[in-house]
Amino acid sequence: MKKRYERPSAYIEEFTPNEYVAACGDNNKVYKFECDARGGTLYYYRYGRDYGATKLGSYHPCQAKHEASTDDDFYDGFVDYNRNRKEDVGEAVKVWRGPWHNNGHATTKLNMKEWETAKS
Repeated sequence: MKKRYERPSAYIEEFTPNEYVAACGDNNKVYKFECDARGGTLYYYRYGRDYGATKLGSYHPCQAKHEASTDDDFYDGFVDYNRNRKEDVGEAVKVWRGPWHNNGHATTKLNMKEWETAKS
């Protein structure tokens, strides 16, 4: 069967976006949170709750409002107020180890989705 020749042609279509997406995404986004847990011995679950808690040592709240990258590691943990070396009701905290993982900062605000965020 013989094919019929078609002359090449170009079509111009106008692009109309139906969604707007930020080009920069979540780059340089930070959490804002306060070290507001009461003082005591600070523990955190470095590898998850199934592996037990790691003791960080004596904790004293700095009451500072920290800005930490959303890419930083945050851990579940607890401040052992009654010194029994286990997590009891009312002792749960979120732990941030600081920018170089050498500190212990704890907040009682456990739901990170409710934390204030900003661009750094």
